[in-house]
Amino acid sequence: MRLRNVKGSREAIAENEYVIHDEESMKGKWHELFGNDNPIHIEVGMGKGRFIMDMARLNPDINYVGIEKFSSVLIRAIEKQEVEKLPNLRFIRMEAEYLENVFNNGEVSYIYLNFSDPWPKDRHAKRRLTSVQFLARYEKILSEGGGVTFKTDNRDLFDFSLEQADEAGWSKKTVTYDLHNSEYAEGNVMTEYEERFSSMGNPICRVEMSP
Repeated sequence: MRLRNVKGSREAIAENEYVIHDEESMKGKWHELFGNDNPIHIEVGMGKGRFIMDMARLNPDINYVGIEKFSSVLIRAIEKQEVEKLPNLRFIRMEAEYLENVFNNGEVSYIYLNFSDPWPKDRHAKRRLTSVQFLARYEKILSEGGGVTFKTDNRDLFDFSLEQADEAGWSKKTVTYDLHNSEYAEGNVMTEYEERFSSMGNPICRVEMSP
């Protein structure tokens, strides 16, 4: 997908109150930021923020942190949050590989990966957000009983992800290759991509897994 640069997005992000600007200083202090001891859930690669904003709205007793590296899409989530002002939602613009610098061991209760970049070339496999390298990062920041939900319409990436979970010794709680026509469809919160791809007839794959 080609991302169009949004003029002024970096400046707007740098000034926004809902964006954490010195994210590494927050390690171990996220509960202080939110002012409560509620669980912290993160979405890695949140795009324009539809999913995480819906989740924050539906679950006021959970704190959410949306992580996105592209300013051009993060700015769209910020614009929505400026209107809604959800108290349990913050954003970070950063690369996913630095999660351990931002969250302490056991500080995160749950992680969502939605329609992540497939990085189709074999030499880029470790950049995939469900690679064993990333699963190791998640395992460090997840609290006991925590887990990861991954959704995609890319069957090759999904099969790769299941293999990586096995290699990393993770357990798979639920697996479906057609989420919207499965027993797990009820209560599913969709992303922008999910709505688009499912309307085209693409089955949505989903796995819930934990270390």
